[in-house]
Amino acid sequence: MNSWECRPIGDLIKTTKTWNPLRAGSDETFQYIDLSAVDQDKKEIVGIREVACCEAPSRARQLVETNDVLVSTVRPNLNGVAKITADLSDATASTGFCVLRPITNVLDSNYLFHWVKSPQFVSDMVKKATGASYPAVSVRIVLASSIPYPPIPEQCRIAAILDEADALREKRREALAQLDSFTQSIFIEMFGDPVTNSKAWPESTTLGEVAQIVSGITKGRNLNGKTARTIPYLAVANVQDKALNLSTVKEIDATEDEIQRYLLKKNDLLLTEGGDPDKLGRGTLWNDELLECIHQNHIFRVRLITENITPLFLNWLVGSQRGKKYFLRSAKQTTGIASINVTQLRGFPLLLPPMELQQDFIRVAGVIESQQIIQRRALSELDALFASLQHRAFRGEL
Repeated sequence: MNSWECRPIGDLIKTTKTWNPLRAGSDETFQYIDLSAVDQDKKEIVGIREVACCEAPSRARQLVETNDVLVSTVRPNLNGVAKITADLSDATASTGFCVLRPITNVLDSNYLFHWVKSPQFVSDMVKKATGASYPAVSVRIVLASSIPYPPIPEQCRIAAILDEADALREKRREALAQLDSFTQSIFIEMFGDPVTNSKAWPESTTLGEVAQIVSGITKGRNLNGKTARTIPYLAVANVQDKALNLSTVKEIDATEDEIQRYLLKKNDLLLTEGGDPDKLGRGTLWNDELLECIHQNHIFRVRLITENITPLFLNWLVGSQRGKKYFLRSAKQTTGIASINVTQLRGFPLLLPPMELQQDFIRVAGVIESQQIIQRRALSELDALFASLQHRAFRGEL
C-alpha cells in the first residue's frame, strides 16, 4: 500500500472562464458540449453541435481548453466524463459539467481523467448525490472530493499504463464494430436495399400473418391471492440491438398460467416497445440463455408460425432501415419518446426472399458470429485486466 497523501481536487486545478453567448453578435456561432454529447461508455465527446449565439441555451456558459476534464454532475450514475481534445479547445460546455483544469506540473491531466473514470470516484459521487429520480452532485462536492496524489512523474507513469490498457480495449471494440458492419454489408449484398426492395422480393405479407405477437407481464399487477412463484424476466434494458445484456436480470412473482403465457422459447424475437425514436425496431433473438424466463409488458415477443421466413432474417429485416422508417411513421411520439403497439407491429410489411437465400445468410452470419464471440471473450478479459490495473494503480501497487 502506498504512502501517498490524498488531496482535494479543488486544490489542484485552475479557475475556468465563463461567458454569455447571448451577448455576442447575432450572426455568431459556437461549439456547444451538452450532457448528451458525452458517450458514457467510451468516455468521449461524440455529439458536439454548432449553435447560434442568439439561440444559446441558458446552461451554455463554460469555456473549455485542451486537456480540461469534464465531469457530469447530473447524469444518472454520474459517470459522464470526457477529456477536451485540441479540436474542441474554445468550445462551450454546459453548466451541468464540472470543468477540471489541472495546474501545470501539479496534476497530470491524463491521471486526473483516469481517476474520475474509476469506480472509486464514481461510487463516491453516487453516495453523495441527492435526488431520487435525477441524482446530482454539486460542483463543490466534486472539488472537495479527494484524489490519491503521487509525484508528477508517478502520475504520468500510471496514466501511461492505463492509457495503453485502455487502447487495447478500444481496438477490441473497433474489431467488434467492424464485424457488425460486415454482417450488415452481407445482408444488403444478399437481399438488396430493404427500404426500396431493390431486388423486388414479395412484400404483400405482414408480420401479423406469419407470427404470434404478444406483450409481456405487467409489474405491480394484483395477483388477487393466486399462488405464484419467482421467475426471471426481461426488461427493456436487457434487450439491445441484436444482443442481450443479461448482466442484471430482475425477477417477478408470476402464476403458472402467466409463466406459460409469457415463457420465452428459442428463436423468439424480442422487440422493445419504444424509447428514443432512433431506437425503434431494436430487438434480438432469444437463444435459451436462461433455463426459464418471461418478458415484461414493454417488450413484444414475436414467435413465427410459418416456415417461409427465418428468425435471423426477420431480426435483421425488422432492425433495418425498412423497419426503422416504418416504426417512425407509425409510432406515437411525445416529448422525444416514441412507442409502437401490437397493431402497428402486426402491420409491418415483410420482404420474403427465397428460403435458400435466407439459409445462406444464416451460414455466413454464423461464421461472423463465431468471430464475434472470440472478440467479446477477449474484450471481457481485457475489461477485467483494466479494472485490476485501475484498482492497483490508485493504491500505489503498480
